[in-house]
Amino acid sequence: MRSARSTILLVSALALFVAVPVRSAEERVGAAQPQAQKRGLTPADYYREVVVSDVAVSPAGNLIAFSVTTVVEAENRRHREIWMQRLRKGVPDGTPFRFTDPTVDSSAPRWSPDGTLVAFTSKRGKDSNDVWAVSVAQAGGEAHHIEGVTAPPIWSRDSKWIAFVKSPSNPGEDADAPKPPREGWIAPDARSRTLDAKRFDGRVITNLRYKRDGTLELLPDPSVRQKPQLFVVPAEGGQPKQLTRTAFEVGGVVWSADGRTIFFTGDEYQDANLIGRDPSTAIYAIARDGGEPRRVTATAGNHAQPSVSPDGVRIAYIHTAKQGEQPEIMVADLADVTSGGTLRGQAQSLTASWDNIPGAPAWSADGRIIRFGAGIGGDSHVFEVPILSKQVRQVTAGARHITGFSTSRDGSVMAFVEDDVLHPTELYLARPDGTGERRLTSFNDALLADVDMVPAVKLTWKVKDGTPIEGWVMRPLGYVAGRKYPMILKIHGGPYGAYGTGWFDQFQMLSASGFFVLFTNPRGSTGYGHAYQWATRGKWGEVDREDYLGGVDAAIAKYPDVDPRRIGISGGSYGGFMTNWLTATVPERWAAAVTARSITDWESWYGASDAQGLTEHAFYGPPWEQRELYRRLSPISYVENVKAPTLILVGENDHRTPIADNEMWFTALKKRNVPVELVRYPRSSHNLSRSGEPWLLVDRLERIRSWFVYWLIEQPARRPTTQP
Repeated sequence: MRSARSTILLVSALALFVAVPVRSAEERVGAAQPQAQKRGLTPADYYREVVVSDVAVSPAGNLIAFSVTTVVEAENRRHREIWMQRLRKGVPDGTPFRFTDPTVDSSAPRWSPDGTLVAFTSKRGKDSNDVWAVSVAQAGGEAHHIEGVTAPPIWSRDSKWIAFVKSPSNPGEDADAPKPPREGWIAPDARSRTLDAKRFDGRVITNLRYKRDGTLELLPDPSVRQKPQLFVVPAEGGQPKQLTRTAFEVGGVVWSADGRTIFFTGDEYQDANLIGRDPSTAIYAIARDGGEPRRVTATAGNHAQPSVSPDGVRIAYIHTAKQGEQPEIMVADLADVTSGGTLRGQAQSLTASWDNIPGAPAWSADGRIIRFGAGIGGDSHVFEVPILSKQVRQVTAGARHITGFSTSRDGSVMAFVEDDVLHPTELYLARPDGTGERRLTSFNDALLADVDMVPAVKLTWKVKDGTPIEGWVMRPLGYVAGRKYPMILKIHGGPYGAYGTGWFDQFQMLSASGFFVLFTNPRGSTGYGHAYQWATRGKWGEVDREDYLGGVDAAIAKYPDVDPRRIGISGGSYGGFMTNWLTATVPERWAAAVTARSITDWESWYGASDAQGLTEHAFYGPPWEQRELYRRLSPISYVENVKAPTLILVGENDHRTPIADNEMWFTALKKRNVPVELVRYPRSSHNLSRSGEPWLLVDRLERIRSWFVYWLIEQPARRPTTQP
């Protein structure tokens, strides 16, 4: 049964695109270095950037659906649409075209296994159901609801059934619908009482899960709302049947090959306020017709991203034995269909000899290979591992980031998103072995035609124990040999993250403003092996300080036009902590600093953040067990040394690195007469720099740029520059 129809656009091609062969590394650089010099990238150019994501190849390999995100500057918002690219025999057939109504937001396309329907998410008017589907089996058509489906659909392989995950309190209720006033504001197990409940509009909290970064409002007590559960409904629509009633949230849903069993993941300890708790998500199975869920995985640790082989005889998943250990892709045999999804024998690791972090496993059409995405050094690529040999092979190559790959059912077509230092995201097509690669979209070509870009040159150096460290240097746009330039050291967050060869507009903007830009992957970064990632445990700031200082020295040695008296430093999150730490512990090196969503005092952070588990593992316990360590590694312990003029940026609703730590740093510097400014961004979480309101995000870019221009270019020009 179908209802609530809405117009869909199938053939509107409102922009011109050209499918071109993939560029070599030299061509990438050359394409952005025309003969006539153009202007550099500015913060306002962010409004023109287009983001491609959510790639989904149809089962037959004749269509690629993908999301396109643009910025509506006048309205301070982002707009999302779904576009399509037709394929014929594995090559583009025409140009990409807009698929969904341009007057409403639409994203996250997903195909039915028979390829007749594509579902997507779209908030339309007052309709409480944001899940839509449209038939692509014929030209033209209308978006419609599938009766009973109120969350993203997960089809059985025969396309006869749909599973979805939703709170059982009201499966038809929209997630954004108004909730009862003050629902869950007072914990049901609270022991304190009030004389008059009508006069109290505060909160009484007994569970640590009362806030989550990215959610501006505080969360209700977890006990007052039922956890999202698994539902199933016939593919033609109908009354949904609730299959699970677990005490934990259901996720990671995947069907068995025969459609009789549904696998899902869940963590029975998700609400436990435990110290240093190791991950404990397990894989469960339940019959499509109902019954009690059965735990499939028996080993300790985290079991995530389950994926059933095409023939239905194996299941693959990501297993992390305990916090801080290497995630691995595991494969286990499934027992016969009458067993309802039990494992036969021991699961085997396919990546035990591979020393990086694998992404979600995806089976090849013949079931002999598993593919996954992963970071390696500063790049991100597609990898594959045969079931028999267990030898990981890199499928794609080059200095770039490849994400979100998707393949056709027969394995003849692969599509993905690519970006690199000189180019924002675009859609690419290739064979699953990485050959025959070509670019399909050109959304950002108009922007790139107006600006000059600067390539990043790899720089390596070694620290005292012989460990090689990797980084990249961008010269100032319009660089003239023999002229002295300031340099800015950029520090990534995490700490378990990485910079590299992907698109980062802020670096180009700083280069365009006259700076050398140095960005590095010190010890603690991902993509360089397990030992490298965990080398800083218990020594945050103490170990990687050597890596950052060595990088600055290496950059100055290689580029003698860098002025060592005008070095700036900047970072966000863990990078904000390191900015504070380095300006406090090595104050003579820095002439200016920008610290964003930073940490000043690890004890204060522990009490106010939504992520205490991060330091419980990294610092070998909570503050009352490791008090000396928490204080020794806190920048506030050395704040009296800071000399660098400092700009502090923070979101007022940042629950990951709460605003109090940033205010503490501001107060300390202000009391000591260090030039300092604090910028508080309203309605902004920890992700301001990635998904915050466009106006505020662009304001942030300009404040970083203008702060460094003032202190490293304009101010030194007014007076002789002296060694700090």
